This record gives sequence, structure tokens and C-alpha cells, in this order.
Amino acid sequence: MSTKPKTVHALALAGAAFSLGGCATVLNGVNQEVAFDSDPGGAVVALSSGQTCTTPCAYELRRGDDLRVDFNLAGYKPEYVYVQSRMGGSTFGNIIAGGGIGAVVDGSNGAANHLAPNPVYIRLARIGSDEEAVLLDKKGEVVTTVAEHNAKVGEDVRKGLEEQGVVAKDI
Repeated sequence: MSTKPKTVHALALAGAAFSLGGCATVLNGVNQEVAFDSDPGGAVVALSSGQTCTTPCAYELRRGDDLRVDFNLAGYKPEYVYVQSRMGGSTFGNIIAGGGIGAVVDGSNGAANHLAPNPVYIRLARIGSDEEAVLLDKKGEVVTTVAEHNAKVGEDVRKGLEEQGVVAKDI
């Protein structure tokens, strides 16, 4: 008896299983670790999803959910940063590879998305100063002001938060 039919059958079964599942779901999962930090450190962080922590800290969050992250530290202006759930490249990979079902799976569970910015790293502005809070990259370099970032992604994030059932006063 030849082993060729068994090998072909096993390969066909593996191919079917792969095309039925989403690539991003398998590779990335539906959650992503997001880090929160502030300059100066020790700010209280409150997420629209209900979690709180003191910087530096991190949470495992759903890739498909938008967030509002509030930072508070005595002596500094309170600030919030919108975290946007953005479509990632794996969606296009699913389409190119012919995994239409995989694209649907990844799209429906959020696995094809990534949360940005990550880390959510903010330099707070002192109360009474003319400074603006700024977003920083992993190296501590200024990326943009918090106000510019929120203006750029705010409409999309607010819509996502409303769809997630976050109450209007929190967005």
C-alpha cells in the first residue's frame, strides 16, 4: 500500500483547515498587549474599558476595540489619548492567498487589527504652563501633540466607542 494517498489527504486536510481559519487569528490572536507610560511617571491611567493602573503599566486588550485613555497626575493637566483599532496587513494577505473565509473570521473578531499608538506614552504638561501634552515613541522622542493625534483619529474612535456601548460622557 502506498503512503502517497495518505500524504495527499493529510495535506488537503491541513490546507482546508488553514483556509477556514483566519491567518491573523492564528498568528496574532484577538488580543494585543498595550503599554502605558508617562513623563513624569506615576500617572493614574483610566481606560474606557474599565481598567486602571499607574504608569508604567500594560494591559492585554482586544485588537478590535477602540479606547479612550485618561492620564491624571497631581500638578499636571489631565489628558486623554484616543487609541484606534486599525486594520492590519493580514487582511490583504488573506484576500491575496484566497482565504476569503479567513478574512471574514479575522475581520469579525478584530484579529486583523492592531491598536495604535502602542505604547501610549505621553509627556504631561504642568498646570499653569503654556506647554502641550505630547505623544512619545518607544525611545521617548516626540511624535505629535496629543491634541493633533486626537483630532486626527477622534471621529473614528468616538464612533467605535459608541458602537462598543461606551457612554457618551466617557468619550
